[in-house]
Amino acid sequence: MRNRNKHQFKRSCPIWVKFLPPSFLPVGITWSITKKMGTTQILGIVLGITLVSPQLLNAYAVAGATEIPVWDFGFAQVEMIGYQVQVLPAILAGFALVFIEKFFRKITPALVSMIVVPFCSLVLAVLVAYTILGPVGWVIGGWISDIIWAGLNSNVKWLFATIFGFVYAPLVITGLHHMTNAIDSQLVASFGGTNLWPMIALSNIAQGSAVFAMSVLQKKNEKAQQISIPAMISCYLSVTEPAIFGVNLRYGFPFLCGMVGSSLAATVSVSFGVTATNIGVGGIPGILSIFPQCSAS
Repeated sequence: MRNRNKHQFKRSCPIWVKFLPPSFLPVGITWSITKKMGTTQILGIVLGITLVSPQLLNAYAVAGATEIPVWDFGFAQVEMIGYQVQVLPAILAGFALVFIEKFFRKITPALVSMIVVPFCSLVLAVLVAYTILGPVGWVIGGWISDIIWAGLNSNVKWLFATIFGFVYAPLVITGLHHMTNAIDSQLVASFGGTNLWPMIALSNIAQGSAVFAMSVLQKKNEKAQQISIPAMISCYLSVTEPAIFGVNLRYGFPFLCGMVGSSLAATVSVSFGVTATNIGVGGIPGILSIFPQCSAS
């Protein structure tokens, strides 16, 4: 029975999904949704690829962009922003595709279904993704940015740091953490440094340490080690998605432990005035971006 389940897993999980880079995460998400909902999987893959097309402005570059390119339809303009590492909008786009495809399959005659359904479903899903779901996600991200900015400039910023350190990892899951780059840039321009970036680096280190703890607990599990060790290394070097999605969220408790550790570390960091010169590597190498002196606040 165990071998049969193992073979079923191998057949159900294509090799390309296992090696998707973090920025192409929406491709795996939209494919997975169409697979689970019983619709056309290739449409999910194509939709995911359109969300991370290199012709679009990379989500990581939005904060530093002086001008965002747009599609000009005459009566409306749509910003050309990609969905790199965006989880929540990708999930919504995937379900939108499923709903649209099922709708067209019900009303389209079988004679032309093979042509009409894929074309109409994909076109409408892409339009919905970029005209509704994407902008909504960025608006929510803007609200979060305003809250973070207000918290960092308040008289109780140590308390804000405690909360921010705890919730940053969940922000990574949704993809809304991209908006913090704009705040970092503003802090550097206004004050010559940023106390937000050290908290982000500490959160990444905390999640990586949670993976390390799991690798110690599962040291006799060779399959788990093959996942945990590379995920831990990438997390310590600022890429947290493999650790969060591959290990910590799978077991739940490590993810929570990482959030708690990040919260405590952020409180200490802000309390002692730890400041980065600029945005650096969000992991252990991030220490190279830290001012050598700090002052307690």
